[in-house]
Amino acid sequence: MKELNKIYSPSEIEEKWYKIWEEKGYFNAQHNDEKPGYSIVIPPPNVTGILHMGHMMDNAIQDTIIRYKRMSGFDTLWVPGTDHAGIATQNKVERMLKEQGTTKEEIGREEFLKKTWEWKEKHGGLITKQLRRLGVSLDWSRERFTMDEGLSKAVKEVFIKLYNDGLIYRGEYIVNWCPHDKTALADDEVNHVEKNGKIWEIKYKIKDSDEFVVIATTRPETMLGDTGVAVNPADERYTHLIGKTVILPLMNREIPIVTDEYVDKEFGTGVVKMTPSHDPNDFEVAKRTGLPFLNIFTEDAKVNENGGKYCGLDRFTARKEILKDLEEGGYLVGVKDHKNAVGHCYRCDTVIEPRVSTQWFVKMKPLAEKALEVVKNGKVKITPKRWEKVYYNWLENIRDWTISRQIWWGHRIPAYYAEDGTIFVARDLEEAKSQAKEKFGKEVALREETDVLDTWFSSALWPFSTMGWPEKTKDFEKFFPTNTLVTGADILFFWVARMIMMSLYINNEIPFHYVYLHGLIRDEQGRKMSKSLGNSPDPLDLINKYGADAIRFSFLYNTSQGQDIHFSEKLLEMGSTFANKIWNVSKFVLSNLEDFDKETSVVDLEFKLEDVWILSKLQSASGKINEYMENYELDSGAKIAYEFFRGEFCDWYVEIAKTRVYGSEGTDKITAQWVLRHILDNGLKMLHPFMPFITEEIWQKLDIDEETIMLSEFPCEDKALINKEAEKEFDYLKEIITAIRNIRGKANVSPAKKIEVIFKTFDEREKKILVDNPKILDKLANIEKYEFSPDVEIPDLAGFRLVETTEIYVPLANLIDKEKEIAKLEKDIEKTKKELDKVLGKLSNEVFLSKAPQEVINKENSIKEELETKIAKFTEMINLYK
Repeated sequence: MKELNKIYSPSEIEEKWYKIWEEKGYFNAQHNDEKPGYSIVIPPPNVTGILHMGHMMDNAIQDTIIRYKRMSGFDTLWVPGTDHAGIATQNKVERMLKEQGTTKEEIGREEFLKKTWEWKEKHGGLITKQLRRLGVSLDWSRERFTMDEGLSKAVKEVFIKLYNDGLIYRGEYIVNWCPHDKTALADDEVNHVEKNGKIWEIKYKIKDSDEFVVIATTRPETMLGDTGVAVNPADERYTHLIGKTVILPLMNREIPIVTDEYVDKEFGTGVVKMTPSHDPNDFEVAKRTGLPFLNIFTEDAKVNENGGKYCGLDRFTARKEILKDLEEGGYLVGVKDHKNAVGHCYRCDTVIEPRVSTQWFVKMKPLAEKALEVVKNGKVKITPKRWEKVYYNWLENIRDWTISRQIWWGHRIPAYYAEDGTIFVARDLEEAKSQAKEKFGKEVALREETDVLDTWFSSALWPFSTMGWPEKTKDFEKFFPTNTLVTGADILFFWVARMIMMSLYINNEIPFHYVYLHGLIRDEQGRKMSKSLGNSPDPLDLINKYGADAIRFSFLYNTSQGQDIHFSEKLLEMGSTFANKIWNVSKFVLSNLEDFDKETSVVDLEFKLEDVWILSKLQSASGKINEYMENYELDSGAKIAYEFFRGEFCDWYVEIAKTRVYGSEGTDKITAQWVLRHILDNGLKMLHPFMPFITEEIWQKLDIDEETIMLSEFPCEDKALINKEAEKEFDYLKEIITAIRNIRGKANVSPAKKIEVIFKTFDEREKKILVDNPKILDKLANIEKYEFSPDVEIPDLAGFRLVETTEIYVPLANLIDKEKEIAKLEKDIEKTKKELDKVLGKLSNEVFLSKAPQEVINKENSIKEELETKIAKFTEMINLYK
């Protein structure tokens, strides 16, 4: 057998093995017809992105699933790729141009796109290199990019089909506008942040009257665009004003009073200002009442020429000036503090400005109906289940999706305009010209649409576009629909729901069967990880410090489905300690297999109780892990693997085996060697999906006649090898040893000190187990001698435990300092008495007894009994020592 290095050094083995795995193509889908397909597509990180803690967890989960499935007989495909991230990438390149002293407008669209592609080739995809450090077994031969040729073709095909089916339309509507990025945003690209604001109350004078109405607003600058005020038609207070006009303060424009049921009579004064170009509700009222639309802002949210004297001011500067003028003019009649949710751009955090604009939209209701149905009927399963309600709520109240963006980087909308405004949607200019010629009977000049598609449009096609659709490729036929999607709950609407909608629409097929929504990684205080808070460590620094395996295992062990994980480096220390344990125990096993013949037949072996026990436990652990992994309960699977390897194998079996392999020979030694090798082989396989690098490094030294652990078979339960009787007997032995260790601990007797033990039992089965296993008792409990007679006299000073029917006595007279122990016990009694006094105080308090629920009183009584028992035991021990 080959030996391991003395010290476990993750960095040495991780880089080496990843290179070998990738070069040998072990990650790649094989199209092996004898194996069923199993596929996952990666949530494509932004091409601008760098590895963060969320990526670490997300990809560790996916890799564990795919490695498990690969070892379980599946032909696996895990598709990698990146997203072009329209706004985010454009921002990066614009910043670069600014540093170079130019702008995108100065260099023009074609040159800007050329520079963006250059930037993407140079800096983009850094995250995919970083992901390799985590050990992810992605099929890099199939890596995709949302703007590569194949995916761009898929985007055009889907857009054209949606348009031809009447599901895409172009129109003037109010949209969320980002003044920084100068583009429209979809509703779910707006983050609403609750802020302390104000409500200003302003009086609008009725024309030719001494009357006035008071309106309330949180955005006084928008009054420059008011084109009316509205009241509820059933509000008797204002019936006499319907049809009249008010004079808009500061602007001295006449605007009409209209009625609409949207106005809530009970809220405020019951009179609402109407700014149709800058408020979505006002926009709808204006369409119903015929109020005109007046845009008062430029694309970057400065007041335009419609704002009179405020023209050129930034919206928030204009607000200050307007409030000052309203106060001076006597129009401002009240100011109140008010909390309101302010929309911010999800990319740059700029405050959103609602704005009427001509945009492209997708009709969502027809698409949402099927997407609701497949989750309700269980075709698509979402875990944790609580997210299903959130999914239903969003789809049942869905609004049309604004898919056009006024930026340059992205998929250009495949539309062309004739001079009369006729739209031709086509794959390219030639096809558009052909359509135009058919319509007009002659060739006409066409202008290409300048808007690009929302980044999420191409992402919505990801599960099938990455498989080669619209072509019917071998990958598409075998691996679509995909099996599992692993992602964060925060993009349930952005991405998950849209993929389901698009896949059902295009393929009449779900895109995946199972959605695993994991929580967020938070810091110890429960805050979201972010650079600005300084609570988000660099994952690469952590990998360098602890190794990828330790980090992966720590995350997976501590992450329940859908629950947030509270991160601290202490968490990683657990994984690191475990990795070191695996290394050291493997080093021991390998060093004791040097003279072992791996061709040894199982029929030549003579199994002892501990051998039968560990082989049986291996089957039970295999069965449980497979069950948990099939249910995507990765944390439970990790815990079973840990308990088996760390607890049963390392702490018990290996310790016993040392007595059989050190300086021994013959069948007993060979049997122990065979079992050590067999358990190490299978234990490493169980751990491989969670900890790929360390398991491969050690497994290779076992010389198993297979290329790689990642293509070996995952251990399965063999019920024939489960021996419940042996498990019961050995578990009894474990309890005996644990009891003796506890007596030692309680009496502060060093584990290194040899002790004498007296056993009293009338159960022949228990007696036989003890008599047959003196070596185990000696090795694990350090027993010098033990007596076995029901008549033996028990000394006054002895530790006592009971295991099943066996009484265990450890004579302590020669092992402990009596005075020291009595002092310690007296301290324990004093402390316990203080606790008891508090409880007795409560139970003698009439007020407490009359007001407290019965279960609380019962609990206090139970605590009282527990404390009294403790004091009695301590007193008993003191009497023993005296």
